[in-house]
Amino acid sequence: MLYNNMKTVLIDRDAYGPGRHRFNEGSRDFAKHHGFSPRMCAPHRAQTKGKVERFNRYLMESFIWPLESRLKGQGLLLDAATANAHVGGWLREVANPRIHGETKERPVDRFAREQAQLLPRGPVWTGIAASVPAPLHDVQVPQHDLSIYDAIGRLA
Repeated sequence: MLYNNMKTVLIDRDAYGPGRHRFNEGSRDFAKHHGFSPRMCAPHRAQTKGKVERFNRYLMESFIWPLESRLKGQGLLLDAATANAHVGGWLREVANPRIHGETKERPVDRFAREQAQLLPRGPVWTGIAASVPAPLHDVQVPQHDLSIYDAIGRLA
């Protein structure tokens, strides 16, 4: 699995020599449990950058913001339970039947064709305890210079 440099996966690039990275313990255990090896995007290489960010943008623009807008009209706020209740319909009606920009295929058709080659689903991951989401309305997040996040990551 190819990852960008997010701290939830990578603690220190090349910590044990070239290409031998120090991974977040939880991510490393998750990968081992599910039988895959994490790989890191090459730094400053445009071909491997932005895939996660583009998906997040697509998800926000085609699912989260429209759903928030509909709920706001009813005087409601979007929470995880509501998003989970609506995501199946969005997948069926919007995301999976669209023509994918890179593959030029509908994801639902491609999945049907590739499904026979997929490995069976592994055992349920129990390595992370379930958490209760905290209310985040009225939370102010200060903006820091991005170099501070690198410094914090090196302390972990």
